Amino acid sequence: MNCASQNIDPAAILQAWMPFKELVGVTSIKSEEDYARVASLVDVLLDTIRDDAAHPLSDVLYYLTVQMETYEAAQVAIPEVEPRAVLHFLMEQHGLKQSDLADCAPQSHISAILAGKRGISKEAAKKFAKRFNVATDVFL
Repeated sequence: MNCASQNIDPAAILQAWMPFKELVGVTSIKSEEDYARVASLVDVLLDTIRDDAAHPLSDVLYYLTVQMETYEAAQVAIPEVEPRAVLHFLMEQHGLKQSDLADCAPQSHISAILAGKRGISKEAAKKFAKRFNVATDVFL
């Protein structure tokens, strides 16, 4: 046990925690309703804190966003997507044509990739990842 943990009084923590929990209403997210309540509270805190990282409520905002991320990770399943579908989606989102990606791969290769006739090489995946600012893994 370190020195700091020897001075912690669980009763004092409980005394501070219960009013916080009562005021906030949700301290751990277990349902969509809890999530919606925390999301609303996060919006209010963001409006209050703005860009002030030293704001006294910044720690509360961090705590609540971690709760949201934990819930999302447990509830939201990200489907497996073929690398060519990811490339097609990113091209659409950025308004790009095959010829716009000449710095990543020849147009004929991109055409074959999008048609499902060719896989994405590791080298091309690295270039696409850099171009779209995403992880290389999404193209492999």
